[in-house]
Amino acid sequence: MKILIVGGAGYIGSHVCHAFNDRGDTVSILDNFSSGSRVNYPDNTEVFTGDILDKSFLKKTLSIGWNGVVHLAAFKAAGESMDNPGKYAENNISGTINLLNAISENGNPPLVFSSSAAIFGEPVRLPIDEDHPKKPENFYGYTKLEIENLLGWYDRLKGLKSASLRYFNAAGYDPEGRITEPEKNPQNLLPILMEAAAGIRDGVTIYGDDYDTEDGTCIRDYVHVSDLAEAHVLAMDYLIGKKRSIQVNLGSESGISVAQMVNEAIRITGIDFKHSAGPRRPGDPANLVATSAMARKLLGWKASRSDAVSLLESTWRIYKNL
Repeated sequence: MKILIVGGAGYIGSHVCHAFNDRGDTVSILDNFSSGSRVNYPDNTEVFTGDILDKSFLKKTLSIGWNGVVHLAAFKAAGESMDNPGKYAENNISGTINLLNAISENGNPPLVFSSSAAIFGEPVRLPIDEDHPKKPENFYGYTKLEIENLLGWYDRLKGLKSASLRYFNAAGYDPEGRITEPEKNPQNLLPILMEAAAGIRDGVTIYGDDYDTEDGTCIRDYVHVSDLAEAHVLAMDYLIGKKRSIQVNLGSESGISVAQMVNEAIRITGIDFKHSAGPRRPGDPANLVATSAMARKLLGWKASRSDAVSLLESTWRIYKNL
């Protein structure tokens, strides 16, 4: 199959490129390289350099003809989204509308969309399933929920079939070592811990130690990025075979607190980097843990590399030599 991966040069996108390439698909990337790497995707990947805000560029690229499209081109820092909502509205929402229009005008290839657990907000029950109330607590989560709503309408009005994959906390790196350049300006916990261990940053701030959890720090469901990449392949196959839109949660189904992850990072790296507690960040729920039962049922997917040791060791392999 010919697969276009929008945002394919990014951290998750490059892993998705390898997953499709590994099973013999012809993979191409559309990316503006604002945060992506030019060395992490497979060597045989065709690259279209441009932006999802450029309507004519999108239409020209989509007119080539594709069997499927994967959309990962979004800004994703929850804290930044609260300070600069306009940036997130323009890129995440307006850019996606441009992409959906280009897809629907060029044969309607099925779309696998990178959604997020941030659409749920503070949980009213755990684990979080697909029917959980959706009340995002940060603007980033709002943009992802708005896109899911748009996808519903494009299915109804244009017949565009999509799979919204609601990631919980993506982490880790390719176990085969094919990803060699770390994520630029990381905002997530594990790369920040690794930067502290590698001496790139002067310690780590834990945002909030007074949550209603056992140790007072936030609990998150971390899922290995290679597990997520496999889910994109399975979701594309589902869309092509079943021709029905779906929304599924992707998590490891277990939670680990920020403090626990800090301690495990110190143990694995052997470096007792500085860490201290700071104030909470706006929009951070105390506990986010998934059930991935729907993904198992529909896609046959299960996280297999998402234990803390695998996540941290694969990440440390990238950062220890920087």
